[in-house]
Amino acid sequence: MAIDRDQVCIFIPTLNEEPTIGSLVKEFMDIGYSHVFVMDGNSSDNTLETARAAGAEVTIQEGKGKGAAIIESVPLFSRPYILMLDGDGTYLPEDADKMIAPLFEGYDHVIGNRLVAPDKGALSRLNLFGNRIINEMFRIVHGRHLGDILSGYRAFTLKGMKEMRLTEPGFVIETEMAVESLRNEQKVKIVPVSYVSRPGTPTKLRPFHDGGKIIAALYRLARRNNPLFYFGLIGGFISCVGLVTGLYVVWEWFRGIEHLPLTILTALLVMGGIQIFMFGILSDIIYANQQELRSEIQHLQNELSQNERR
Repeated sequence: MAIDRDQVCIFIPTLNEEPTIGSLVKEFMDIGYSHVFVMDGNSSDNTLETARAAGAEVTIQEGKGKGAAIIESVPLFSRPYILMLDGDGTYLPEDADKMIAPLFEGYDHVIGNRLVAPDKGALSRLNLFGNRIINEMFRIVHGRHLGDILSGYRAFTLKGMKEMRLTEPGFVIETEMAVESLRNEQKVKIVPVSYVSRPGTPTKLRPFHDGGKIIAALYRLARRNNPLFYFGLIGGFISCVGLVTGLYVVWEWFRGIEHLPLTILTALLVMGGIQIFMFGILSDIIYANQQELRSEIQHLQNELSQNERR
């Protein structure tokens, strides 16, 4: 299906991207994407001036972090399709058309998969290993493999983006977007894209620090999308602690030593863990009912839209 580039907003969140932002904006302009929107995180270099000179619309964000830039930008979008990428030159404008095309075919969210064949040196072995581990953890926790949930190259319909309930201010925002897409039952397409070495700016990522935050967010966000896993893990851990203390109590009892306080604690731990697990089951049932109701509402809205067109 042919794409209409005039309906697409190229969205670039930036922070100190002076060496790359000008050429990036010009490349998009040259291939027919006339609307480029830059949300800048108060850069200390000449990112703003360079982006404006290249023809981009530039706004300065109020909050701090990439997530805040995205959240603040959503109300400002006016075109029906958004293509988002980092301003550091690691993603290529040549991949824009194949990222946008699925939106015109009915998809809501497109994720550019960097991990298929990144350029040599673009990702360190540590980063590549960490990305694959996090993607596998996402599959386990949220029940679906999305290729590269940490990718910064994404495309959305405006409707799909406004459906997302985004709250994370930092780099965790990509993980939250993936979770929200599943929660809203959006049609997601995975598209292989190029990923090249950063040409002029130092990376802002800290592998262990940011990786830890992303893993913690994967579990925290499961409360929205997989409450059985979220509460089940807590209940299972507490019950396991109770079983360990219970084994110790029984062992000591056979030796003729009684531990009444520890016995009471064991019973409380096991019962408390089971109750939390049962709460997870109930939450999962409620979530499933909500998803079914959401699907019915969406189906009715689609039917109404079709009837109005007739």
